[in-house]
Amino acid sequence: MRRPKGTLRALLALSTACLALDAAAAAASAPPWLPDVPSEWTMVRPGPVEVGGTVYQPTCSGLPGTDPGFHFWAKRGSLDAVVVFFEGGGACWDNLTCTFPIAAGLPPVVPGFYKPAILPTDDPRTYSGIFDLANPANPVKDWSFVYIPYCTGDVHLGSATRDYANAGHPVLPLPPTFTIRHRGFDNFMVVLEWMRSHFADPNRILVTGSSAGAYGAAGNFPWIAEAYPRSHLHVLADAGQGVTTGAWDYGSPGRESWNPTLPPWVSGSGEPTPRTWEILRVAAEQYPHAKVSQFTTRLDGVQIAFYGLMKGFYGPGGTCPIPAADWNQQMVGALRAYAAETDNYRFYLAGGTYHTIMRSPLFYQESSAGIPFAGWLAGMLRSQGGTGGQGGLPWSNAACPGCLDPVPCSP
Repeated sequence: MRRPKGTLRALLALSTACLALDAAAAAASAPPWLPDVPSEWTMVRPGPVEVGGTVYQPTCSGLPGTDPGFHFWAKRGSLDAVVVFFEGGGACWDNLTCTFPIAAGLPPVVPGFYKPAILPTDDPRTYSGIFDLANPANPVKDWSFVYIPYCTGDVHLGSATRDYANAGHPVLPLPPTFTIRHRGFDNFMVVLEWMRSHFADPNRILVTGSSAGAYGAAGNFPWIAEAYPRSHLHVLADAGQGVTTGAWDYGSPGRESWNPTLPPWVSGSGEPTPRTWEILRVAAEQYPHAKVSQFTTRLDGVQIAFYGLMKGFYGPGGTCPIPAADWNQQMVGALRAYAAETDNYRFYLAGGTYHTIMRSPLFYQESSAGIPFAGWLAGMLRSQGGTGGQGGLPWSNAACPGCLDPVPCSP
């Protein structure tokens, strides 16, 4: 797919003349950040920005009873490298899911919807995994970080404001109709503008996110790639191999409630946007020099729950009537196909049913695929000029024994 001429310049005209001068000055010196990037974790409360003639106003969902203000976190590291992390959570797209986000076995706390009314904190200092900066096994412990919280219910891809009807929540004091600002993409564009004015030209960038944040990483990394064309780009979608149904992807309501905003040079002009779970593969093909990867467990309970909800209300889905087996069969088939067709793509398929790894102590404990996950990620990050690992650290597809065999559809 060829990129439309002029599209990128129009959409990525992110800097004024002053910002361009600042970026040039920063690029001429080392390290590659401007002096006001904090050395300690710092909360940033941004204002609106104009990008390519569009004004993006940062905001959270605005659900009654919650704080609509948006913020993100940043921290300067000692290496010429930056992690961009998209926070995870749930999602909502119709009257039922936006009133009852814990319906059908979904997680009891859905930060993408309720935050900050229920979620105690989005503070990255409270997490393990890649945020444990004192752990010597952490391959990004010396990197700079930009942490993008999630509070819009749209997997960081939305650019819409929608009204929903209260389906009868017995606890939340919701009015008969209420409004949710699905503005995750708008928030990302605000953060990206801040990045461009604070990080001139990092050598390496890791774009990652967990759960809903995995889709944010998959859908938004092309914008980062265009903003930093000389950086070595690495992408890891954590627990975002969420099988979806066609009726949810292309019907209404469904993801269209969010007005998902994908890079037009990736999604195609005048063509249907990729299926939600195919966004990462399609973007990877557009950026063959980026290293793109996914992590999932064999029977991720949260991803299965979301698929079961879609299968029940936006069916039919796959041929197997059992959501867990149906999800597993389609997930395994997708991993195999992506790995066979896309040279710069790898996966790590772990045993178990747990959901997400990047902020968890499991980041250092997981090794069911025959290699520690932290070491596998380190191999990807050291792989700059080719598709294999470097420095004795492999970067190849990894799966626990028997995990690439689909779960049979049996009652």
